[in-house]
Amino acid sequence: MSLLGMPPIPARRPQDTGPVQFTDGHHFALGPDADAVRVAGELTTPLSVIVQITKRCDFDCSFCSETLQVPDPSLRDLETAAANLAGVRRVFLSGGEPLLRRDLLDIVGVFGDFIIGLPTNATRGMHMAPELAGKITFANIGFDGPRGIFQRVRGDYDKVLAGVEGFRQAGIPVSFSAVVLRSTLHGLPYLTQIADVLGAGKVKLILPLRKGNALDLDESEFITVAEAREHFERLVELRTVHQWTPAIRMTPWTPETEGHMIVVEPNGHTHAWPVYDRPDLWLPLGNIFQEPITAIWDRYPYKANHAAKYLGTSILTRERATR
Repeated sequence: MSLLGMPPIPARRPQDTGPVQFTDGHHFALGPDADAVRVAGELTTPLSVIVQITKRCDFDCSFCSETLQVPDPSLRDLETAAANLAGVRRVFLSGGEPLLRRDLLDIVGVFGDFIIGLPTNATRGMHMAPELAGKITFANIGFDGPRGIFQRVRGDYDKVLAGVEGFRQAGIPVSFSAVVLRSTLHGLPYLTQIADVLGAGKVKLILPLRKGNALDLDESEFITVAEAREHFERLVELRTVHQWTPAIRMTPWTPETEGHMIVVEPNGHTHAWPVYDRPDLWLPLGNIFQEPITAIWDRYPYKANHAAKYLGTSILTRERATR
């Protein structure tokens, strides 16, 4: 089956058929008899795009790469972006911290034809989650481990935990995302246990990138790809022993994952990210306020990496376990 001309999946549909499926409300997967190389060759738009609806944030994470501030896009700007993203399956309404947008519900409505993921620190989750129920597909919550680790590298543990509970009570599926530093490696089993207790569908582990606040990290905090693989496999073993259910994914920065994300900044500037030989790790591709994603996709040089990453073939992954 060809992906050429395939329309976006309606928002919140948990699963699709064909060469690319969206499973568990959290991620893409290859369908039967499909392969990532063929899918990459057939795509006319990205599988997933990150749209930064603000750069503002109420945390100051030690590893944050997005520290430069620009004005928020207007609702009209985002309406233009949504129209120009036609054909994309999933959109992350990202930040900064998207829950800081007072018009977030209007923004979500603008992107209602897409699968919507919401990366958030959840500090306003208890208040906002009930209003987002049925409107977003899942929330991806930054959560780095037990209290001591969390408060050292990210912020208020109890406030975020309350926000997670707000999303859960609203019936919105959650996943956890953690930036892995050498000094936080010992907390990964505890993080996975917390995710299991709270019913998170996935624990997403990312290595830090040298940008923004992360430039001030001690060099020893950056683990190697070999170390990442070793700790990932150990975590998978522990998941089996303790019967934890969340999927576990880790993205090391290798040639196979370079440039795999397409990120739209609040000013519409659209980039491939991360591109290692660029000083700011951005490769400019165009402006989504001015042209359709098909034109940007045509000049995007990392199509194979994009498909491989989002289909889980270029990263370390173990899918959700069943009891």
